[in-house]
Amino acid sequence: MRWKDGKSRCWWANPKNEKYIHYHDAEWGVPVYDDHKLFEMLVLESFQAGLSWECVLNKREAFRKAFDDFDLETVCTYDEKKIASLIENPEIIRNRLKIQAAVNNAKVFRRLQEEYGSFSDYLWHWTNGEVIYEMGKSSSPLSDAVSKDLKRRGMKFVGTTIIYAYMQAVGVIFSHDEECFLNVKMN
Repeated sequence: MRWKDGKSRCWWANPKNEKYIHYHDAEWGVPVYDDHKLFEMLVLESFQAGLSWECVLNKREAFRKAFDDFDLETVCTYDEKKIASLIENPEIIRNRLKIQAAVNNAKVFRRLQEEYGSFSDYLWHWTNGEVIYEMGKSSSPLSDAVSKDLKRRGMKFVGTTIIYAYMQAVGVIFSHDEECFLNVKMN
């Protein structure tokens, strides 16, 4: 489908939402190696469970503010008082289990940094640093394995579908539609 600007985009990008268009065009599927960005996206993807990505994306700035710009060390120190304040914040998704999972997952994320040197090294070791090109999936043997490993290490809200979406978002898996102007493999 051609848009007003003459470009074809992935079917899921809402042409009426400028944030979504920008996200699609500038972020989704671009390989990420920065641990700060990888942590932000992991938290946001975990909040997507049961919701649309567009809902989470529309609240992204509020999440950044509420979660101290996703500063890993700060999130690792969140206590019950901070968790209670997040649950009361009407600007974000106020799910107690997801908020608690974000704090828990921050601690596991930090342990993975210590073990691998960076979370990026942990994540990209699954593909030997290579981008996987595939479309039309919501999970794969790769997302199954990463999800299983993260759960074994204690992470929550990291099922195979969430991890697959996460890996697409941070460019480990490249899934732009064949017709999309960003599909460099096909175009």
